[in-house]
Amino acid sequence: MQRLRRRRRALAVAKGADATYTSAMTLPRMPAAVIFDMDGLIFDTETLYQEAFLAAAIAGDHDLPRAVIEGAIGVPWAQSRAIILAHKGPDFPVDQYFALMVTHFDLLAATELRLKPGVVELLDVLDELEMPRCIATSSGHVTVQNHLSAHGLSERFDAVIGHGDYVTGKPSPEPFLMAAKRLGMEPAACLALEDSHNGVRSASAAGMMTIMVPDLLKPTPEIQSLCTAVVDDLHAVRELILAASVG
Repeated sequence: MQRLRRRRRALAVAKGADATYTSAMTLPRMPAAVIFDMDGLIFDTETLYQEAFLAAAIAGDHDLPRAVIEGAIGVPWAQSRAIILAHKGPDFPVDQYFALMVTHFDLLAATELRLKPGVVELLDVLDELEMPRCIATSSGHVTVQNHLSAHGLSERFDAVIGHGDYVTGKPSPEPFLMAAKRLGMEPAACLALEDSHNGVRSASAAGMMTIMVPDLLKPTPEIQSLCTAVVDDLHAVRELILAASVG
């Protein structure tokens, strides 16, 4: 337990360090729709997942380095599974470890699931502008609906593209392309909001205007080159959309 507490303090420091980013002054065009990632963008879940991965490693007395845990978060489980097995070898009890991680995550999420700053305010503006919006996530539909329901957001998105809806996940563009199609929009008319590197790669490859709102991972030069803007939070996204609406 002491190891987990120390880890939580380290994560809080890492997330807060150098958290100011330079935003583009304006969007290149007014979006016709907005596509949201979920984990780390709408909900502050990425830290909870890191804690759950770590707690499962401690409980099973497994030595999993931070880099492996970070690489296994925010991608479909099949991809996470391959990352862990590549590091630990084929005899590692990866499915047992995953089940234990999910148990820890569910316990944490039951009491510690928080909205990221600016979510409600951004959704309010999208309502005012009558702008459709969709979630494109690596999480499954049950998880998405549980999280949305916990914060009264179930009716505030027009569609959800989740795990099982596409063949290849992020960084493939398929989740974002499917989201645009579900909303009846051309990808170039959509604004994608992401917190992860693979999410930015996915949205950019889909041809969307892409804004990164960093969570655990800072943007690299490559990631910055794929973004229309990198901003601190969804309040800043709201301001960009409002500015575009009157431009």
